[in-house]
Amino acid sequence: MMKQLPRISQAEWQVMKVFWTKPLSTANDVIDALSDDAEWKPATIKSLINRLVKKGALGFKQEGKVYLYYPLVTEEECLQAESKSFLQRLYGGALKPLLVNFLKHEDLTKEDIEELKQILNERKS
Repeated sequence: MMKQLPRISQAEWQVMKVFWTKPLSTANDVIDALSDDAEWKPATIKSLINRLVKKGALGFKQEGKVYLYYPLVTEEECLQAESKSFLQRLYGGALKPLLVNFLKHEDLTKEDIEELKQILNERKS
């Protein structure tokens, strides 16, 4: 049975990306990593980390006065869960309409098309 994955907001996703890149990090590590990208105050980032701990997306261990946080879910697991949720919400779980819509309206390079053909051919066999 697949484990229940927490729903992660867009802001929380940015925080998780830091932990997926550097699994054992402090809150200050995350603040430093996000200081260029996000205009969040340190308290906001700490709140996001606490929410992720409560949701079961992050675990932590205390070393002295320092808390080291680490992901309890992988990026791949979360991407898969988000993809399924998106597909369910927008297309009633049906993949074909999504793919048809995507293929009709996106600019695909020759390489993109060849890669998609290869993936589909591998699925057939």
